[in-house]
Amino acid sequence: HLSGILSSEAERAHSTMMNADMDAVEAENQVELEEKTRLINQVLELQHTLEDLSARVDAVKEENLKLKSENQVLGQYIENLMSASSVFQTTDTKSKRK
Repeated sequence: HLSGILSSEAERAHSTMMNADMDAVEAENQVELEEKTRLINQVLELQHTLEDLSARVDAVKEENLKLKSENQVLGQYIENLMSASSVFQTTDTKSKRK
């Protein structure tokens, strides 16, 4: 009778330890799942940030090309004005003295 009681107590203790081990594994799995979810969210956020920055870089490049083109047009316009104006013409002092 005593061995039956001891056997029953041993089984109960073993069952309790197995339940505790399973709880620990479940808790560890939950922590891992939360960490994976956090990392996935962080990666997605970084991807969106990268997309935004890439779009901004493209916009700045486009604006830069536009400004370069406008500067070339303005530079050519200024050159034309200077060549048409007598103020900016080179003077030939030898020919005036003759």
